[in-house]
Amino acid sequence: MSRISHIELDDRALPPPTPEIEQERKVAIFDLLEDNSFVLPKREDRVVPEGPYNLNLAIRDKRLVFDVETESHEKAAEFHLSLGPFRQVVKDYFQICESYFDAVKNLPPSQIETIDMARRGIHNEGSRVLQERLEGKAAIDTDTARRLFTLICVLHFGG
Repeated sequence: MSRISHIELDDRALPPPTPEIEQERKVAIFDLLEDNSFVLPKREDRVVPEGPYNLNLAIRDKRLVFDVETESHEKAAEFHLSLGPFRQVVKDYFQICESYFDAVKNLPPSQIETIDMARRGIHNEGSRVLQERLEGKAAIDTDTARRLFTLICVLHFGG
């Protein structure tokens, strides 16, 4: 059972999300909990508890923190990732999302589709960066990476 069964976002220090951001968050969490793959690799120096896992995502001291526990609250792993590699793709993603939300209100479907394709491309880039940054720490599939990237964007919203 190498999967995430519960997820929390530590967003206490963030401003309230916009309705669009809140909707993205809810959908990402729902989809993530429905279907994900999250594998902690074996370590030579310690036993890695098996999942399913509870994941707490936070930004602390300008670092993205993955705090992973078993369902019985046994510490499984904690890793901190630099936010630097995510900054540009998160910025690009927010810009294209803003364009997309505006387009939905004002533009014809063909133009909305074009913007949505660009949005998906940037989202894919963010999930690829996340998979690279997690290499050796946790193995995740593409869909899990996409959903986690959305949640990282939510945390970046105020960070």
